[in-house]
Parts: sequence; structure tokens; C-alpha cells
Amino acid sequence: MHTDARYTHRIATRADLPRIVEIYNATIPSRQVTADLVPVSVASREPWFDAHAPQRHPLWVAERDRQVVGWLSYSAFHSRSAYDGTAELGIYVNETERGHGLGRQLLRDAIAHAPALGLHTLVGLIFGHNAPSLALFEAHGFARWGDLPEVAILDGVARDLVIVGRKV
Repeated sequence: MHTDARYTHRIATRADLPRIVEIYNATIPSRQVTADLVPVSVASREPWFDAHAPQRHPLWVAERDRQVVGWLSYSAFHSRSAYDGTAELGIYVNETERGHGLGRQLLRDAIAHAPALGLHTLVGLIFGHNAPSLALFEAHGFARWGDLPEVAILDGVARDLVIVGRKV
């Protein structure tokens, strides 16, 4: 695979947060990507943003033509220090860019960058009915490590959560 020259990524800045939130909120109605049921505010996401120190758990924004079209986060998997070498990845791509390789590029780059962050394990928490995301992670060497059956209720429908993981 090659890197698509249309897309670049960089460390997110506070000025990017409104666009990050906009992309995130656009996924809520699909009931496929996030367990949030109503849009989140920029202010509510400020502590989350602050938890993404570039040297440990970076937050990247992806750009095409200098416009933010997606983002990737490395988040702490757990607060206890024995888990410090594990991070949860989150990838969100603007609807107009889906299916064009941006998710693949971000995931590939995140895997390659993980050792520089002191990470040995990456995990993803993906709804069981989110076939595109499950396929994306599987194509990049993630295996199904766990199933949490019917742990989320989305519009009255019980949904499974799948834990995928990969050593790096």
C-alpha cells in the first residue's frame, strides 16, 4: 500500500477542536460508530482534547486541500499504570472522504508510530454491526479479542461491542 498524497496529517491544535467535534457529531445519527445519542459540544470535549498529549496519546487531524477531513486519536486504554503500553485508537472520517483510503492511511500510520510512543498494544472498540470498521482493522492485522454482547442500546436496539487488538 502507498500513502495517498491527497491526505496529510498533523497534531491537532485547539483551533481544530470545533471541526473534530463536527466530524464526530455527524456520525451520531448513523448509530453505527459511537454510543453518544445526541451531539456533543466543543466545551464538553475540551478535557478529552487536553488528555491527548502529543508525546503520549496524540490526536491527529487529517487534511485534504488544507481542510480537516478526519481525525485519529490514541487514547489511554485504562488509568492504571500497568496498561500504559496499550492505547485505544479512534478514527473518524468526514462522510465525503469515506471509501477513499483515508482511514487505511491513518490506521497504517498509527500502527507504525505506536512504538515511538512507547506502545506495545493497540485496541479498538467497535460496534459489532459496524462492518466497515471491523474490516478496516482486520485488514491491518487486528484480531477479535473480545465480544461484549448487547451492551449498548441504540434507539431501542441492543448492540454488541467488539474489542479488536494488535501487538506492535
